[in-house]
Amino acid sequence: MDYENHYNSAEDKTIMIMVGLMVGLLVAAFDYSIMATAMPKVINSLHGMEYYVWPFTVYMLTSTISIILFGKLSDIYGRKHVLILGIIIFVVTSVMCGFATNMFELILFRGLQGIGGGILLSLPFIVVGEIFSPRERARYMGILASVFGLADVLGPILGGVITDTLGWRWVFFVNVPVGIAAVTLILYSLPNFKLPDVKKIIDYPGILTFTLTLSALFLGLTLAGDLDRYPLTEIGGFLVFSGFMFTLFILAEKKAVEPIFPLHLFKNSIFTVSAVESFLASALMFCGIIYVPLFAQGVLGMSATNSGILMIPMLFSLTMTSVITGQIISRVGKYKKLVVAEFIITGVGVVLLATMNMNTPYYLLVAYSTVLGIGSGMAYTIFNVAVQNAFALREIGIVTASVRFFRNVGTIVFVPVFGYIMNFTLGSSAGVTASYTQALALSIQNIFIMAIVLAFAGLIVAFFLKELPLGDTPNNS
Repeated sequence: MDYENHYNSAEDKTIMIMVGLMVGLLVAAFDYSIMATAMPKVINSLHGMEYYVWPFTVYMLTSTISIILFGKLSDIYGRKHVLILGIIIFVVTSVMCGFATNMFELILFRGLQGIGGGILLSLPFIVVGEIFSPRERARYMGILASVFGLADVLGPILGGVITDTLGWRWVFFVNVPVGIAAVTLILYSLPNFKLPDVKKIIDYPGILTFTLTLSALFLGLTLAGDLDRYPLTEIGGFLVFSGFMFTLFILAEKKAVEPIFPLHLFKNSIFTVSAVESFLASALMFCGIIYVPLFAQGVLGMSATNSGILMIPMLFSLTMTSVITGQIISRVGKYKKLVVAEFIITGVGVVLLATMNMNTPYYLLVAYSTVLGIGSGMAYTIFNVAVQNAFALREIGIVTASVRFFRNVGTIVFVPVFGYIMNFTLGSSAGVTASYTQALALSIQNIFIMAIVLAFAGLIVAFFLKELPLGDTPNNS
């Protein structure tokens, strides 16, 4: 009877920890989908249409930087403390965003909010890696990753309802009660994991050069999306400066006692391949999330609401596949064949999407995008499990944060590239095609052709992924 009570108590605590982690992750995961719905009203209220993308891009920049910084700092100060700090930062800055009186303030506060968002996007996956054995991790990683799909499905709906009934400011204020619930659950359920043998030395040169490298790269790529507005000398200047800072960053990390991004991780082929694959998988997923709704509205003439409903099967399949993939890995203890399958399925999805034209019926668009969703959902779980299994427990924090970092960088790099392909095609098609709608259809088709190249590259790289069978006990330190 005592054993049964102990078992039930441990199981209850596991459930409570997972609920706390999922609620914390949900706060950040909802951000993009809710903001996308609310932004038109935000622009009407605060004006500054020319800065439309900046609240998104600044948030993406700061969250990507903080993924690595706080992944490393949590090694020193403990996962629990850093995770709670992330929720507090996110909630406080959400309130600040809600009270913004102009676009400059909103962009500034969104940048600060991204710091908390980056912590929330990486720390829950690190905690799961430390609590569970390699086989168990796969199952719980899949459950945790399903939060993103849930947020993508419900976010646009909630964003629309909140914006229309309460006003756009409540899109930010609603984070307060959810954040309080997450802090309460984590505070009372989660042990404070930290590495006892880590020196409490902060790598300031690494932090500075890393931040400047990514910021300059991000600005250069973002400005390159609108070559008519920004001169090539300005864009080139940012990219050259980024390259220079990257060189200094490498030198700083080689000398650092406790580097924020240990370069020896790349000596492990599983980490290197997983980083590349995460980079490509993220680009492929966002290709669908961004351009399927645009095709539905701009080419097929659907309303914004109906195009959002059309996306639900893709996002639902993404969520379910994430969970199912985790269950499969947990059961069989292997992952390489799933990586190959992931890029085959994703490749089939983008090949089908590349065949679309003005006469494509909406039900085929739903079917094609759902195939892409199935493949994209698999990537959420596989690479976290693979890299966590390849390293000792003391390095799980930084390797998990690094894989999440490369996912974000894939988005940062390819979203402007896709935008450039669309703008270039639209410009070169002017006067050649019969209508703007035809030109838009052709430009989106070219984007998916680019995605086919990325999917093929991902499939080739997948065969270089070394497979270490997953054990039933935690990694050795």
